This record gives sequence, structure tokens and C-alpha cells, in this order.
Amino acid sequence: MSLSIKGKLIRKLSVESGTSKAGKEWKKQTFLVDTGAQYNPEICFQLFGEEKIEMLKHHNEGDQVEVSFNLSSKEFNGRYFHNIDAWRIENISDSSEENEILEAPEFNAPKSEEDDLPF
Repeated sequence: MSLSIKGKLIRKLSVESGTSKAGKEWKKQTFLVDTGAQYNPEICFQLFGEEKIEMLKHHNEGDQVEVSFNLSSKEFNGRYFHNIDAWRIENISDSSEENEILEAPEFNAPKSEEDDLPF
């Protein structure tokens, strides 16, 4: 399932880096998008790895963007932690329609043979 959201890039946070238990270097950067929604309009996305961080360098705060992302959850000591991992960021023109929240996945309910509705 592919998720995407449109909004204004309002903040780029500093690049974070470290070393994994396996001794490998890692980098990540987070950024905020304001969707314009009435409730909880700001969403914080993360970019993990140098290649993904490079995508954000082509966008400025204030730009209207469409972000494609994946959601993931991990359990640690009985608690769940969630990530919103961006994998594509595209500029969109200001003349586009109002900001969309999430593109809802299409669910097709199986047709039942017992369905005798006349419409």
C-alpha cells in the first residue's frame, strides 16, 4: 500500500548520525509537513540513509510538497514505536487542489451471493 500526503514543508531538522551495534555508521534526518488539516496538521517524517537525506536538499521550507511514505511499528519491552519513513518528496504547484490528508486505500468487499438488494 502506497501512502502519500500533500502539504507545506515547514521545517527541516538537523541530520543525526551514529554507529549501530554492528559498527556501521548511520544518518537520519527528520522534517515537518503542515497538511492544513483542522486537527493535528503537522506530520514528522524521517529519512534514513545518505541517499534519502539528499532528496530533502532539493526542497526549501515553505515549498508545497507531496511526500510518499511507509508506516512501520516495532515492539520493544512491551511498548510500540512507530516510524513514518519518507521515500519520495516531490514539489507540487500552488494551483493544486486543497491539501489532502491520506490517500485512502481502496477496499473492495467480496460480493455475496445472498445479496438480494434491488440496487
